[in-house]
Amino acid sequence: MLPIRDRLPTRRAPVVNYLLIALNVLAFMWERALIAARVPAPSLLRMWGLVPADLVAHPIDGAVTVLSSMFMHDPSGWLHIGGNMLFLWIFGDNVEDALGRGRYLAFYLLSGVAAAGAQVLIDPSSTMPMVGASGAIAGVLAAYVSLYPRAPVTVLNPVLPLWFFFGIFLELPAWVVILEFFLVNLWNGLGAVGSASSGGVAFFAHLGGFVAGLFLVRAFLPEQPRRDHDRWQGFRPPPRSPPPGYGYRTEPPHRPWDG
Repeated sequence: MLPIRDRLPTRRAPVVNYLLIALNVLAFMWERALIAARVPAPSLLRMWGLVPADLVAHPIDGAVTVLSSMFMHDPSGWLHIGGNMLFLWIFGDNVEDALGRGRYLAFYLLSGVAAAGAQVLIDPSSTMPMVGASGAIAGVLAAYVSLYPRAPVTVLNPVLPLWFFFGIFLELPAWVVILEFFLVNLWNGLGAVGSASSGGVAFFAHLGGFVAGLFLVRAFLPEQPRRDHDRWQGFRPPPRSPPPGYGYRTEPPHRPWDG
């Protein structure tokens, strides 16, 4: 299920989210430039990606790769970074808006660290480099769904016959879209346990980042008025433009899972 956009505006420019996207893209272009200069991709990923076996054997030397791996992606194509940045673009701005810029940056990085820890814990002897922002972004998704579970999210309609009734795009509540992400990773992660290869996808990093995000958002969320936002009201094509009336209510401070 591919999300296209949400309809939850922000109060101010999500500067940190823009910066994170820019850093990921710049790191990806740097990877591509080095490979074009005939630096072998496996060597590059081994040096800057997180290798669980190396981190376990040399935790001090390997600690920097926990951070560097969060900004690197598979340099062989655009699908990996493109998908990650799309999710970060759609959901990260609202989480930053809720947490504040400094808290959001700390939240994002800690979610990424938790994701790395989960992958190392599940397969500490692995020699496959792990790269990608997916673990940290999974934490962002968890924060978004805990803050705005019923916010409308436009997705690419996954059922072809329904195109005749709803069109190419479909509007779903955020909890459906993000729960699907979690369940797919849980299913694939459990299926990869004990297998010789997990297909190069760090499913448990995604799960670890997601679970960490659920708990961390409670600690990082400041006391603030509840956001007044449009809520999903049934299966329908997305409107051409967001409805008016967004703002703030004079209600008790908003905490996660309030709806």
